[in-house]
Amino acid sequence: MDFETQRENMVETQIKRRGIKNPRVLSAMLKIPRHVFVPSNFQKLAYSDQPLPIGEGQTISQPYMVALMTEALDPQPEDKILEIGTGSGYQSAILAELCRELYTVERIPQLTIRAQNILHDLGYENVFFRTGDGSQGWSEFAPYDKIIVTAGAPQIPQPLIQQLKEGGRMVIPVGSRFTQELKLITKREEDVEIENICGCVFVPLWGKYAWEEREE
Repeated sequence: MDFETQRENMVETQIKRRGIKNPRVLSAMLKIPRHVFVPSNFQKLAYSDQPLPIGEGQTISQPYMVALMTEALDPQPEDKILEIGTGSGYQSAILAELCRELYTVERIPQLTIRAQNILHDLGYENVFFRTGDGSQGWSEFAPYDKIIVTAGAPQIPQPLIQQLKEGGRMVIPVGSRFTQELKLITKREEDVEIENICGCVFVPLWGKYAWEEREE
């Protein structure tokens, strides 16, 4: 299959035409091979504008949502970024292309290992992995310039606000278990400014400061 042509079409028809303008984001989306992050039986759909299952009850987000969240986050070359929800590792690769260091947390060990192997094979050495409760962040390397959360939370986890640098940005879906509002958070003197971006649907964020496992 001509994945390169499919990837070019994805960027032109699904991303640019829907308003994504950041040239660095578009360049990363053109470069990263999304098909290597999905199971082989779904690779023919890798560049379609839809989420796809990756096992363990998780999904890889639709390309447009990845682009939208990345543009809202506005990663810079010197940024240190925290990602909550490694999942397939696709969003991780996009961010690794755009920042200095990426710290990514995933609660499911099998997904951590798989993503780690894929990003290693792609040559990324600026990504650091942890398996654990993402709602608690990764305090060891805080504060972060940017934080991105790729699972739906009932509220903004307080540890993530604490680990965000003054003036830093966080993108996070907040709402119910089944539908959320994508929010852009900007930290201002221990307070936060909140901007709604759009409605969205993500898998739940499980953890101490999110949904509790027994509620599933």
